[in-house]
Amino acid sequence: MTAAAPPRRLHLNVNAWLQGFVPSAWRVPENDPLGFVDVRHYVRVAQIAEAGKFDAIFLADSVSTDGLATGPVTALEPTLVLTAIAGATTHLGLIGTASTSYNEPYNIARRFASLDLISGGRAGWNIVTTADLSSARNYGHANVLGHAERYRRAAEFTDVVKALWNSWEDDALIGDPHSGRFADPGKLHPVAHQGEFFAAHGILNQPRSRQGHPVLVQAGGSADGQALAARHAEAVFSLSQSLPEAVAYAQGLKQGAQALGRQQGSLLVFPGLGTFIGGTEAEARHRHQELIALVPIEHSLRRLAGRLGVAPERLDLDKPLPQDLPLPNHGNGGHTFFKGILARSRQHGLTLRQFLGEFAAGGGHREIVGTPEQVADDIEHWFKAGAADGFNLMPGLLPSGLQDFVEQVVPILQKRGLFRTDYEGSTLREHLGLARPGRAATRVP
Repeated sequence: MTAAAPPRRLHLNVNAWLQGFVPSAWRVPENDPLGFVDVRHYVRVAQIAEAGKFDAIFLADSVSTDGLATGPVTALEPTLVLTAIAGATTHLGLIGTASTSYNEPYNIARRFASLDLISGGRAGWNIVTTADLSSARNYGHANVLGHAERYRRAAEFTDVVKALWNSWEDDALIGDPHSGRFADPGKLHPVAHQGEFFAAHGILNQPRSRQGHPVLVQAGGSADGQALAARHAEAVFSLSQSLPEAVAYAQGLKQGAQALGRQQGSLLVFPGLGTFIGGTEAEARHRHQELIALVPIEHSLRRLAGRLGVAPERLDLDKPLPQDLPLPNHGNGGHTFFKGILARSRQHGLTLRQFLGEFAAGGGHREIVGTPEQVADDIEHWFKAGAADGFNLMPGLLPSGLQDFVEQVVPILQKRGLFRTDYEGSTLREHLGLARPGRAATRVP
């Protein structure tokens, strides 16, 4: 008799975005306005997530200062913050963003391999391309690379990083003081690559970690982004507004990965999910609206216009959001949030002024405002329908919104048998149920 397959297990990450995902989170009395540059803030968030048995903490990144006049921006470099978190936690996964547009493969391979070794195998790299002009200018570029070119560069970049991570066999490091043998040169394999964007001719100066190498994460909803995910990603951070849309996205992505010869279960999908929790639905909505009221409408309008790639003055606050807008920057801008925003605005037929109240909280991601039971019901429904393997949670306030989730929602999910009651492994791959990768060839495809 064939043994029954183990039940699917829900996964939860926290997106530690500044002091909370609502842009006004820095203004509430419980938060330090300067918490966005205080590593103790992020350590506290991570410790709450670990107490809740979360899979990982995720840090996004940007080098743009757009919007700084009315609120904080991402300032601290993610892997440095995650290294501090590694020393203050024992199990929590550590996922950080690094762009392939303005970095070099060796530096990223070394940086995340270092985090992986320091943390005992808990690191993950979120692979992104960077589409905004202000970031390009910070790196000395007059323009953003074209969309297709950015993704060709990202694919080659990731190939080189993986080859560098594979330049050591698992048992290449000997460290035997009696024989004097420290490493076996025959088990070190130089990368020899000359491609469209990069050249790599050498060996990473670090051995493989307990989990083999960092987990590869990707965030990008365009066709090019999905192709990159199907080829490389082990987890995908997605944006979906409706259940049918999310199911179709997850199924299509996984089928694309399997068509490339990848095993079933080797790719997980985590939609972003904003959460606002109260003892009653009315209380949750009141908290939500209090935060929204602190966001200047000019800030929300500029933020929305930037995501859509249009001038703010082109948008009429008293009319619905136009649905015939072209892709930002002639198709070279970000596709994921653009499509998600238009999809969300279609759902309720709101005027732009009304819609901005919703957009101010999640920035385009789906939100749940309600009781712990309502939040748990929604998560269970999406999970069992195959729309998600888990969620990237985005509490409106940090750390208090995460504390509410851990104390009030996690016990419900555990009681329903959906979420772990304790960690069963020590690496991020073990938390996610991903196989430890064997050492592949160092030849870049």
